Amino acid sequence: MKRPKLRKASKRLSCHKRYKIQKKIREHNRKLRKEAKKKGISRKIKKDPGVPNSAPFKEEILREAEQRKLQLEEEREKNKLAKQKERAAEKRKKEKAATGGDAEPKAKKAKKQERVKPPEGSATDKRLRCSELNKVIDASDVIIEVLDARDPLGCRCPQLEEAVLRHEGKKRLMLALNKIDLVPKENVEKWLEYLQAEFPTFAFKASRPLQDRTVQQSKKRRKTNAAVDHSRAAASFGTDSLLQALTCLADAQDSEKMLKVGVVGFPNVGKSSLINSMKGMRACHVGLQRGITKSIQEVHISKNVKMIDSPGIIAAPSNPGDAMALRSLQVEENQESTLEAVRALLKQCNQQHIMLQYNVPDYRNALEFLTFYAKKRGFLQKGSVPSTEQAAVAFLNDMTGPKLSYHCKPPERRGLPSYLSDDLIAVMQSGLNMEKLRMANKETLKDVRFPSLASSIGFTSKGPTTGLLNASEIPEDRPSVKEPAKVEEEEEEEEEEEEEDEDGEDEDEEEEMGEDNEEMESDEETTEDSNPVKQKKTTQASAPSEKAKVIVPPALINVDLSSSQQNDDDAYDFNTDFV
Repeated sequence: MKRPKLRKASKRLSCHKRYKIQKKIREHNRKLRKEAKKKGISRKIKKDPGVPNSAPFKEEILREAEQRKLQLEEEREKNKLAKQKERAAEKRKKEKAATGGDAEPKAKKAKKQERVKPPEGSATDKRLRCSELNKVIDASDVIIEVLDARDPLGCRCPQLEEAVLRHEGKKRLMLALNKIDLVPKENVEKWLEYLQAEFPTFAFKASRPLQDRTVQQSKKRRKTNAAVDHSRAAASFGTDSLLQALTCLADAQDSEKMLKVGVVGFPNVGKSSLINSMKGMRACHVGLQRGITKSIQEVHISKNVKMIDSPGIIAAPSNPGDAMALRSLQVEENQESTLEAVRALLKQCNQQHIMLQYNVPDYRNALEFLTFYAKKRGFLQKGSVPSTEQAAVAFLNDMTGPKLSYHCKPPERRGLPSYLSDDLIAVMQSGLNMEKLRMANKETLKDVRFPSLASSIGFTSKGPTTGLLNASEIPEDRPSVKEPAKVEEEEEEEEEEEEEDEDGEDEDEEEEMGEDNEEMESDEETTEDSNPVKQKKTTQASAPSEKAKVIVPPALINVDLSSSQQNDDDAYDFNTDFV
């Protein structure tokens, strides 16, 4: 009933009417069930009970059913891909018709431009980085070689040190032992003692990636009463001692020009992070990915000191596999697979320490370790198959990143290198108070939180890493190691393009060949009917050609049922065996 002054009638019902409707619905459903029962239609669908346990060959039946299921899935995927290709072909035809057929689509132009551009890991890119590094050496007064405290000897480059010491301008070389918070304290002390016998060495712990200046200023403007929590991970240690030493060297200069300090080293040792820690803000771009810095960048630290960031030293291909995995960018440049890099690194690590660190059982080889690690981290592919490639990438990031703790023991001293002498050591240490430097390093070690020796992985170092400083020494490009899936996709795309271009030509050629064949067959039939002598010659001539075509006759299998019936034990009878 529609109430006055209202557009819609109310949906409210009286109880009598509602109950009456429900009663009518029940009667209607009862009537339908009665008719279905008379016709023999059953509503309940019987569930498939599956293969009973007592049935023979149950495993084979289940295997066949699974194979059928997989085949259906594969067919569905094939049909899906075929439809996608048809749609793509139709789309291309429409684009060609819209552009007039002559103009190339944007996707093809973009692909051509990508092919023309040299990749990042090419020889030209390496030569550019090499020239940038040489520019830093030429422009700097002091060179700081940054070393990873987990493998300081592997981070040293004899070619670089020799080039700095033998440079025409008097260059001073110093060492910065970075990432000391990832190595046990006893190991750091031994390495400092070993390295300070050759060059002035500073213990350093760079801060984690700092934020931009604008972000810091906006945070300072906020009025907050809460105390700021300065975590130890964000703090840097060793900046005061290094800055004090550099200012002393700058003051000792006769001229009033600024002291230029070049920061060099292999990729991912913390060159840009060291400069950011000295500046107290994010001046250089840093990240977890290796080889981010590819050009020179100058940063003013103080009134008299200016630091120059440089790209990483290029490791020579003659280095051992573990050194190339840690110090080069072959994995990032797709010149080496991650599995090979992990295999080389695991050979140099203590197996028991790896098992304890990653909580995996005993493994026989690198592939088995990656399988255990993938299951542990949940790196699974379709069908719950462990993804060893994903696990290899994660392990390589741990080894090169700022999280995993591993250490190597300093070797026994067997004299100085060929390019170093006692006079050069005295020159490098002149102008610096070495006793004060040792005390500053001890103070730095007191502030840093170190891991225990038991929780750190033992690593075997292969010695200094050979580097390439001359552009002429860089080898030519090698074919990149691509993933098989990407290679297949590229090949399929190229084949599709070729097929589209050749479709029209093939159709014309088939029509012409069909007409020529019909004419030749008609001519041959007429000549054979008229000349019976020629028929004999042709049969004799065709005999050697038939011999040349080796036709393998079908193999005849002799099925003898009598022999199988003799062995009653092997035969299967449902009446006797299946109960």
